[in-house]
Amino acid sequence: MDPLFQQTHKQVHEIQSCMGRLETADKQSVHIVENEIQASIDQIFSRLERLEILSSKEPPNKRQNARLRVDQLKYDVQHLQTALRNFQHRRHAREQQERQREELLSRTFTTNGTQKKILDIANMLGLSNTVMRLIEKRAFQDKYFMIALLRCQGPSAGLLVIHKMDSETATARLSCPPGTQGSCQTAHFGGRSAGSS
Repeated sequence: MDPLFQQTHKQVHEIQSCMGRLETADKQSVHIVENEIQASIDQIFSRLERLEILSSKEPPNKRQNARLRVDQLKYDVQHLQTALRNFQHRRHAREQQERQREELLSRTFTTNGTQKKILDIANMLGLSNTVMRLIEKRAFQDKYFMIALLRCQGPSAGLLVIHKMDSETATARLSCPPGTQGSCQTAHFGGRSAGSS
């Protein structure tokens, strides 16, 4: 029993040193090190079964001490097995986060895609085609208002006043702020060109 116990004890210490290598291994070799550790742990478990049988065959005055030594080895190996599983779990979580991050970075976010999804959802909810067309027209008009607002920004930014809005066209007038010089502009949206007033 003693030679097998010594071999098993030595192998447990080797696995502990391999666990240190596992933390510093690169992505390509980490799987190899994990497989080596798992194979060693499996081998130790089979040796522990043999050691339990041999410890029960020890003389009565040595039996309890032999069982304690085997139980201690079993505890150490179970601890190593848990540490390996925890490492694998952390590695899988880290790899999944990296994949999700890469997926998010590779996505292109467009308002057209978002608008299509909103319309699909509205269609699923049973909104009529008329309501969906009104939503589309409003989104189209809002785009031009945003363009007009972006043109108005600056130190002499004016006030955009909406004079007329119907389902086909929208007229917006840019009012110049008091005390500034410059002409005010009127913009027609919905296919018509912008002009000065």
